[in-house]
Formats: sequence, C-alpha cells, structure tokens
Amino acid sequence: MYVLGTAGHVDHGKSVLVHALTGIDPDRLPEEKRREMTIDLGFAWFKLPDGREVGFVDVPGHERFIKNMIAGVAGIDLALLIIAADEGVMPQTREHLAILDLLNVKRGLVVITKKDLVDEEGLELVALEADELIKGSTLAQAPIVAVSAITGEGLPDLIATISHLLDVTPPRRDIDRPRLPIDRVFTMRGFGTVVTGTLIDGKLQVGQEIEILPIGLKTHIRSLETHQRKLDTAYPGSRVAANLARLTTEKPKRGMVITTPGWLKPAQFLDVNLRVVPNLPHDITHNMSVTFHSGTSEVGAKVRLLDREKLGVEERGWAQLKLARTVVVTKGDLFIIRSPQGTLGGGEIVDTHPRRHRRFHPDVIQNLEARKEGTPEDILLATLEASGASELEEALLQCHFDKVESKKALESLVERKQVVIIGTEDIHQLLFFHGHWEHLIKEVTALVQSYHFQFPLRRGMPKVELKSKLRKMPRYFDGILRKLVGEGVLVEEGTTVSLPSHSVRLSQGQQAKVDAFLKVITQNPYYPPADLSLDTELLNMLLQEGKVIKLGEGVIFSNFAYEEMMKQIIEHIKNHGRITVAEVRDMFQTSRKYAVALMEYLDDQKITRRIGNERLLR
Repeated sequence: MYVLGTAGHVDHGKSVLVHALTGIDPDRLPEEKRREMTIDLGFAWFKLPDGREVGFVDVPGHERFIKNMIAGVAGIDLALLIIAADEGVMPQTREHLAILDLLNVKRGLVVITKKDLVDEEGLELVALEADELIKGSTLAQAPIVAVSAITGEGLPDLIATISHLLDVTPPRRDIDRPRLPIDRVFTMRGFGTVVTGTLIDGKLQVGQEIEILPIGLKTHIRSLETHQRKLDTAYPGSRVAANLARLTTEKPKRGMVITTPGWLKPAQFLDVNLRVVPNLPHDITHNMSVTFHSGTSEVGAKVRLLDREKLGVEERGWAQLKLARTVVVTKGDLFIIRSPQGTLGGGEIVDTHPRRHRRFHPDVIQNLEARKEGTPEDILLATLEASGASELEEALLQCHFDKVESKKALESLVERKQVVIIGTEDIHQLLFFHGHWEHLIKEVTALVQSYHFQFPLRRGMPKVELKSKLRKMPRYFDGILRKLVGEGVLVEEGTTVSLPSHSVRLSQGQQAKVDAFLKVITQNPYYPPADLSLDTELLNMLLQEGKVIKLGEGVIFSNFAYEEMMKQIIEHIKNHGRITVAEVRDMFQTSRKYAVALMEYLDDQKITRRIGNERLLR
C-alpha cells in the first residue's frame, strides 16, 4: 500500500485533479465547498490498472493553512507537485517544494494542471520553469506531466507515470514498533471514536492494546479499515482508520500518536540537524522562537544553536530545540520549523532525550555527526557515549534500529571491546560505552582504596556500602560487581570486596594485643572474663576472619567454643526434645547472661525456636 500526496499553490487544481483520478471529492468540509478552497486535509483512493490500490492525501495550498499541508505530506511515499499552466510557479509552489525537500520526499512528479487553458508554447514555458524550480531538490529529475482534469487529457499518462514510480518505491519498513500519527478524529454513531493516519514502522491488529501519546491513554482497537474496507491487520504505509474502544475521558487529537504501550516516551528537548530553505524570509538566530512541525504535530519551540550564532540561506547547523510541550517522535524523524513570515528550515531529529549541551563544543558536534551519518555501529556507540550507560532496550530505541541491525551492531562493538555488557540475554542488560566503563573502574577502585585507608584492619568494604556509594543503577549492581570481580578489579569474599593488593597487616603491638585476647578467651572458653576488651578495629578484624563470634553486647566467644556449644545443644535437644536456659548454663558451667545470649543467637540463626521457657529445634 502506498500513499500519494499533493502539494502546490492555492487554486492550482489539486483537489480537482484528485477528484478526476479517484472519483472522490477530497473537500469534505462545508466551508471548503462554500469557498471552493481546500482548508484541511482531504483523503481519497483509487486502483491503478495493475490492481494496486493507492491512497491520496490532498493538502491545502493557501499560505494560512501550511500547517495542515505539513501534517498531510509527512507520511507520503510519492509527491505530486501541482503547478497550474495558466499561472506557473507561485510562492506556495516554492514553499511546498521546500517542505517536500526538507522532509526528504525523494519520489514524485510535477503535474502541470489546467492544460486546456494555455497553448503549446505557454505549456512549454511552464514546463521549463518547473524543471528549473526542482533542480537541487529531492525531486530533481522528477518527470513532468501535463493534464487537464476537466477534459481528461493527459490523465492516462499521469496514471502510468505514477505506476512506474511506485514500481521503484520500496515498501515502508516494519521494525515492529507501530506508530499512527493522528491526522483526523471523528465520532460515528454506534461506533464511537475513529482516528485516521498513515501507519509507519509496524503493524496494528484488531483487538490489540494501544496507547495514545502523549496523554498516556490506553485502550484497544475495536476495528480497522483502509479505504472503507475492514481489516484484521493494517501494515506500514497504509492509510488507516482505527475505531478505538472505551474513550470516555480525554479524547485523541491531531498530532497525537497511537502505538503499542511501554516503549515510546514523549519528548520535550530534541537534538536536530537543521537545514535552511533557499527562500529564507529571515535568518535563524540563537534562542529564536519558532513553530515546530513533525508528523502531524505542531508546537511552539525555541532554537538553541550549538555551533554558530545564526543560520543563513541554505546553511546547515546543529541545534537543540526546547518545545513548549511534549511531542511523540523518534530518532530519524523529519521536521519543519516556521515563523509567521514563512518556512525557515527543517531536518532530521538525532536525539529525542538529550542532555543540555555546551555550545561550540567540538566533542558534542562530533558525537551528533556520528549519530546522524555513521554506520549502525557508529550510531550505537555515539548514543552510548552521550549517555555513558544505558539499558539495552532504551539504547536500541534511541537508535531506532530494527532487531537485525541492533544485534549485528551490538555484537560488533562488543567484539571490538568498545561496549561492555552487564547481564545476560534472559534478563535486562546494561550497556556501557568503553570509556565510561573505564571511568567506573577508576571510581570503584578509588572508593574501595579509600575504605582500605580508613579501615586498614578490615578484610574489605561491605558490598552494601559500595552499592550505596556507587549509585550506578542499583538493580544492576550485582552484575557490575560480577564483571569487576571477573576482570580482577575487585576480590569478593563473603559480604565484602577488596582490592587485589589489599591485605591486613598488624604491627607488633597490635599482634601482641590480639594474641593476648585470644589466649584469655580460650583459657575459659565457655565463661570468658566479663571485663575482656579489645580495640574495636582489632575485634572487627577477628570477627571478619571468623576467629571469634559476638553473640551480644559484651558476650564474645572463640569460634571453636561457639561451634562446640552449638553442637552439644543440638545433640541434647535431639535426645530430650527440648532444652532450657538453666540447662545450658549448667551444661557449660557458665553464667545465665552468657546462656541467654547464646540461645537468643541460636534463635536468630533459625537453629532453635522458643516456646515458653524451652527451646526446640526448628
């Protein structure tokens, strides 16, 4: 399915030509019929001689309705630039061509209408003028066909030319991320809300759950039609009418987008490559206010130029646009900017959720250039460089690749060690630009080194403390840690991590204190002295090394003593079914304080459980 669109000056016969080709009057509004002038978008369709069905979007030619024209041509495959034989090229002819050029409409033809109103010499002059007009545009080399919609002369040649051009027009891509920019909304009695648009980037199906953005309203598709024919599935490139269920709150409007839920985020800041039109009404200056158009959306915006102070006729530059409200666009979408004086320029969206950039910064411009002109590998790498680290799905969405492109680009970058992957295919994955991964290694090393300096007698830094200080996507911490351990950056031992170079070294004085402490608690293992004390850091070292165990405040046993007491208590309960604190006290000739601390610790460790004054095994 292909969609054709008209373009051209007011009253040059666009709607009359569409009517002659399709038998459908695209002017549907009463005011349009009264004024005999197209105001809003009109729609029609017809079959080519080979049976292929094509849709038509008819746009207004008056300068006051340029915004409607832009909304109409945003989704077309083939443009018909209309020039009336009795008037020739006019202001809106030039502006419409400039818009087609900025929107990268590469296939089209020039249709000279009202052929019956001029002689052959006049027709030839208009054809020469048209040929000169399209030079240097995306429609350069486009065929020129002269017709009369009134007499029918030239229409067979026009249809044959359209058919030939569509033969070499590739079908719209399907990357399984459907978008239907809404260009019309109406209500049908007994059906409810119907929206129409040209479907891009994926399929829609009856019964499918959809989301209306940017309002975030979810519903499902009740039915689909193309050219008044019901469908189960609509494919990219089709003119689609979708009947939506359960719209009882906020209604969809032109400029909104229907898509599948969960992947597309509305944007308010955009990085763009901006190109200026030949007939520029005035320069584009830094911080200028403009109107932004993309797809069927229209919104006020401010232009923040990144590499110059102003842009003149036919110049290119990089800019960051701040929009007055969010729009629904993706990387690679095309746009137009206008002022009250006319169309200023347009170009390609490179990033839909950028950071605020420093102006006149070469690294920023280089990154943007790579994301616009580079290979899929270049684009993915530059995207990650700009963000540092990104979830796999988010990064691929920012690049707007299909699945095959995504997989090949990622595999190539990983093989070249330019991208680091955290996680596995069966869980969410995090991607690091190699430079940011190296920075992360330095950051982690510095944090752990600082901990070792502050606590030289501790085996390592608690993992939970490193996680809280690192703050790098907490849900990926375990994967990041595994990668750091695997690369030999850290050593993991129990609940702590350390640098490979770290080891606990005691001075002679510290070693003497440790030896004395261990000697005392092993001389009377089940009843160590109550006034026993040791420097906190030395005690923590012994606890980490598993040489002693702390059961409560002031209650410290050697690990050997604890293991022996636990073993005898378990054996006693197995033989007698239960044990009391008094029995524990007498069994080990210790104090009640120590016996209570021991049993409460065993309770906490889920070894025993308390029922009244007795303990049973769990």
